[in-house]
Amino acid sequence: MGTSVLERIKNGLVVSCQAREGNPLRGPQFMLAMAQAAALGGAVGIRAEGEEDIRTIKEQVPLPLIGLIKRNYPDSPVYITPTAREVKQVLNAGADIVAIDATDQVRPGQRKPESVRELVDIVHRAGKLAMADISTRDEALRAETMGFDLVGSTLSGYTPYSPKLIGPDLPLVQSITTSCRIPVIAEGRYWTPEEVKQALELGAWAVVVGTAITNPWLITQRFVSHITRHREERSG
Repeated sequence: MGTSVLERIKNGLVVSCQAREGNPLRGPQFMLAMAQAAALGGAVGIRAEGEEDIRTIKEQVPLPLIGLIKRNYPDSPVYITPTAREVKQVLNAGADIVAIDATDQVRPGQRKPESVRELVDIVHRAGKLAMADISTRDEALRAETMGFDLVGSTLSGYTPYSPKLIGPDLPLVQSITTSCRIPVIAEGRYWTPEEVKQALELGAWAVVVGTAITNPWLITQRFVSHITRHREERSG
């Protein structure tokens, strides 16, 4: 099952259908429509957050689904599927791949980063794939030793010790594709088809794009900021 899922997303575009609190599009009905539109456009997979969204999309969109749950714990900065509780919720919702924060940060309950291995075991016992969301090459290498099936550059720029870039961390993609034997998923701040092409040329197994496709709020904001800057330049 795992091999077929990976083969289905190889060299393709995975669309992240997520909406945070405060976004008018938050809710399974809207994210389902986004996922259906992505499928019609040729996406090979979907990344979704939250039990209800995952379940609704999985029931109606016949594409491999990367699932996660974002939950904040007061004693840890780790928030992407941080504990066994969230892993089981993602599995129960029907995700094919469970995305888990595999950074070096202290986990909820003051547990060490190495404890994430237990979460990988839960995923594998359910017959599903585990994806490590990481921010550095060293984290990717450690994730591979812990048994993850694939690794994503998702959290580059979102940990205190990873580079803060405007665009995607293509150097990280290149570094981990040449260092890891497991598939590398490029994710994080991909805005253009050219950037996606670059990531694939560097060896990425697939590329995840979210905001640039499924967040009209920030897409509009981006256009407006360019217009505002143009006006200021003309008036200055």
